[in-house]
Amino acid sequence: MHKLSFRSALTPQGWADNVLVTIDAEGRISAVEPGAEAAGIARIAGAALPGLPNLHSHAFQRGMAGMAEVAGQSDDSFWTWRDWMYRFALALDPDDVEAIAALAYVEMLEAGFTTVGEFHYLHHDRDGRHYADIAELGRRCVAAASETGLAITLLPVFYAHSGFGGQAPSEGQRRFINDIDSFGRLAGGCAAATQVYPRGRFGIAPHSLRAATLDELKVLVQAFPDVPTHIHVAEQVKEIEDCLAVHGRRTIELLTDTVELAPNWCLIHATHVTPAEVTAMARSGAVVGLCPVTEANLGDGIFPGADYLGQGGRFGVGTDSNVAISVSGELATLEYSQRLGFRRRNALAPRGASTGRTLFEASLAGGGQALGLGVQGIQVGAVADIVVLDTNHIAFAGRQGDAMLDSWVFGPSAGSIRDVYVSGRRVVDGGRHVARSAIEARARKVLERVISSASN
Repeated sequence: MHKLSFRSALTPQGWADNVLVTIDAEGRISAVEPGAEAAGIARIAGAALPGLPNLHSHAFQRGMAGMAEVAGQSDDSFWTWRDWMYRFALALDPDDVEAIAALAYVEMLEAGFTTVGEFHYLHHDRDGRHYADIAELGRRCVAAASETGLAITLLPVFYAHSGFGGQAPSEGQRRFINDIDSFGRLAGGCAAATQVYPRGRFGIAPHSLRAATLDELKVLVQAFPDVPTHIHVAEQVKEIEDCLAVHGRRTIELLTDTVELAPNWCLIHATHVTPAEVTAMARSGAVVGLCPVTEANLGDGIFPGADYLGQGGRFGVGTDSNVAISVSGELATLEYSQRLGFRRRNALAPRGASTGRTLFEASLAGGGQALGLGVQGIQVGAVADIVVLDTNHIAFAGRQGDAMLDSWVFGPSAGSIRDVYVSGRRVVDGGRHVARSAIEARARKVLERVISSASN
C-alpha cells in the first residue's frame, strides 16, 4: 500500500485541493482524502485527472500515419485510403505488429489514455494461413500493452465477407478472415491472453454488417453474451447505400432489427444516422464510439452529437487509425466538428457548464462502460489510473479547476502532461514514458523497412 498527494484533483464530487490518495497492493484506490495533510509524502505539484479510456484503436495502423495523404487521380475517400492500409497490413510480421503496437501504446499513455480497446482484426499470416497459435497477433497486442503498462480490452474481430449479403472476401482481406468455427478458436486464445495480464479484458467485435451476415451476427451474440461487443456501423454514405440495396434498410435499422442492443454494445462511428436512429441508439443504453480525428482524416462526416446527448445518449472517444494520438485532440475535434456543422460555439455542453469537463467526464463514463472497466475516477474502488497535468505549464497560467481543463482541451497545451500512473505505478515521468527510448528505437527499425516494402 502506498499514498500519492496531489495539489488538486478532479473527483466525482468535483475539484478538490490537497488530495491524498491511498492505493492498495492491487493498484486500487482504498481512500481519497481532500484537504489532507501528507506528512512525509511529497505533494505532487499538478492537477490529477482520471486516465481516459481509448475505446477504439487499430494499433498497427499507427505505423502508416501520414502515408495516405497524396491525392489520387480520382476523388479520395475512405475506400481509397483502405487500399493503402491493406498493402501496409500485408507487409507486417508478428514482431512488427508488437513493435508498432508498443509505440502506439506508449504514445497513448503519454497523451493521457490509460486503457485501450484494441479492435483487433489483423489475425493471420501474410498468405492468409493461420499461425500455429491462431491468436498469435492478439497475444502480441496484449504483450505490447503489458510492456508499456497500458490496460487493454482486446476485441478480436469477426470478419468473413467483403460486402453486404455475404460477398466473398477480397484478396487484400486475407489476413482478417475467419468463419464461425475458426473465430471461436481465435476468441478463446485472445481471452486466454487477457487472463494472463492483470490489466487485460476480453470482448468481441463483429467488424460490421458488411463483414458479417445477419445469421453470423446472431450466432456471435449468443456465443459471447454480456461481454463488450463493438461493431463499425454507418461510417460512410456508400455503406448506407449498399445496405439499402441489399437489405432495404439502413445499417442502424438493420442492426436493431437483428439483435437487441444493450449497455455492453459499442457502435463505432454511427456517423450517418437519421433522427429515429439517434433516438434508438440513445434509448438502447449502448455507447457510441466516436473517433473524431480519424473521422475527419477520412472525410467520414459529422455525428449529430448535440441531438444524441440531448436524448441522454452515451459516448466515448477512440484514436482509431492512430493518425494522431491525443486526448485533447479527440475532444477538441469532436466539439469543433459540431461548431462547424451547426454554426454555434460550446455546442455539446449544458448551459453554464464547462465544455472541456463535459466532454471529458462523458468520455470517461462512456469509454469505461464500452470497455467493461467498472468503477472509474479518483474514488474508492477504482483502479488508480491517474493523469497529472503540469500546473506550471504556461497553458494553465492564472487558471484552476474547470478553466484548466478547458485550457488543456482547447488551448496551446502541448507538453502539459507531467505524469501518468496506471494501477498506481508511474509509467510516464515528466511527460515521457519510462520505456520510450527502447520501444521507439525498435519501432523505428520496423517502420523504415515496412514502409519501404508497402510503398513498392
